[in-house]
Amino acid sequence: MIPEALTFDDVLLVPQRSSVVSRKDVETRTQLSRNITLNIPLVSANMDTVTESAMAIIMAREGGIGIIHRFLSIKDQVREVQLVKRADNIVIDTPFTIGPYMSLADAKEAMHQHNVSGLLVLDDEGALVGIITRRDIVFEEDNNKLIRDIMTPKERLVTAGRDISPEEARKILAKHRIEKLPLVYENKLCGLITAQDIVKRLEHPKASRDKRGRLLVGAAVGVKEDFIERAEMLVKAGCDVLVVDIAHGHSDLAINTVRELKKKFSIDIIAGNVATAEGTSDLIEAGADAVKVGVGGGSICITRIVTGSGVPQLQAILDCAPVAKRAGIPLIADGGIRNSGDMTKAIAAGASTVMLGNVLAGTDESPGITIIRNGIKQKVCRGMASFGAHLGRKEREGQKDDNPNDYVAEGVEAMVPYRGKVSEVIQQLVGGLWSGMSYCGARTVLEIQQNARFTKMTQSGLRESHPHDVNVVK
Repeated sequence: MIPEALTFDDVLLVPQRSSVVSRKDVETRTQLSRNITLNIPLVSANMDTVTESAMAIIMAREGGIGIIHRFLSIKDQVREVQLVKRADNIVIDTPFTIGPYMSLADAKEAMHQHNVSGLLVLDDEGALVGIITRRDIVFEEDNNKLIRDIMTPKERLVTAGRDISPEEARKILAKHRIEKLPLVYENKLCGLITAQDIVKRLEHPKASRDKRGRLLVGAAVGVKEDFIERAEMLVKAGCDVLVVDIAHGHSDLAINTVRELKKKFSIDIIAGNVATAEGTSDLIEAGADAVKVGVGGGSICITRIVTGSGVPQLQAILDCAPVAKRAGIPLIADGGIRNSGDMTKAIAAGASTVMLGNVLAGTDESPGITIIRNGIKQKVCRGMASFGAHLGRKEREGQKDDNPNDYVAEGVEAMVPYRGKVSEVIQQLVGGLWSGMSYCGARTVLEIQQNARFTKMTQSGLRESHPHDVNVVK
């Protein structure tokens, strides 16, 4: 017998008695992986049209996390991770510096390269001797001038010790009306606190942060060639979690990669993608700290059409969840999420988080430019198994694609509507999740997973669920 498999449009969650007074009373805190907790269950996909540093920064500030895609050189992927880790800091451990005998041109180049407004000036022995900021150089025209002749010298700087608390630092910054507070120990620079980072922390109290107050970020690695070297460099850069990026996660390649990474690095590993209980079990046994569920459900994925393989996404989550729950390992629902209702159903079925691609691809923070097509603003979104992505990888690696027909694409390239700021998209998704959880009488992710009841519906029920018998204005 062939079993029936369901996906999001085949079911509804049954409303239940609720004691939730306001949907904002709902708590969306959840596990991304064995050792990482998020405040909202949203993960931006490791796709080259979705997640680089700009997306990952906002995802973390809102309480989720972004996964930097691997279709970059190792150097460039590391740089994207570093941009996220430096975006919001209470203490910057390794602030950018310059020597006193370097030129104004050197300072301008360094500020531009690192996208910072100031550099601390250190002598040859590493002692702090001054600071140079954009304010010091804005009207200087002689690029050959030495830093020592332009900088604000140490005697005029306000500094603090390395053990200062964030609140004490805030008071000093406010009292002296300064933007940067160098931290000094035994005359040596040991860190920097900026007013901007303190303001950001106050503005984003729910942000996903590591133990040092930096934003969380993940990065993807492959299963061949340079994956160990790439993983090593990413871990050194401060990456918080690695994602093993392979279409068919229930394979020896994926399982062996997980084992190798767990053997060499003390970092959480997310593995996938799988669509069965057996695949989930094998990855967990190999050492995975979270498992991505979903084969062929993405909006730009054609794996099911090309290969005939896959499992409808909701069914895949329902099948994998019991295995993951017994092992205490979180599931990530990857693919097929189009709106907050789908997200609520995925979490109710057993996923701890959802990974989003299409929904985020049209935002300001997604890589790529916005174009006007037929009078409508749009952005490109492509599957990482698409022919265009394949050619991009070949070009980046300096390889010639001798016979394009040898590559069988399992993804497509498409245009998605421009959606504005990703923070606004996230707020709508989380707001819908709050409401969905309250309809199920749940205040936490665990409660909706314990209490949820699904009911199947027909195509007539699906039509009834959408606006009908009216002319929709917008």
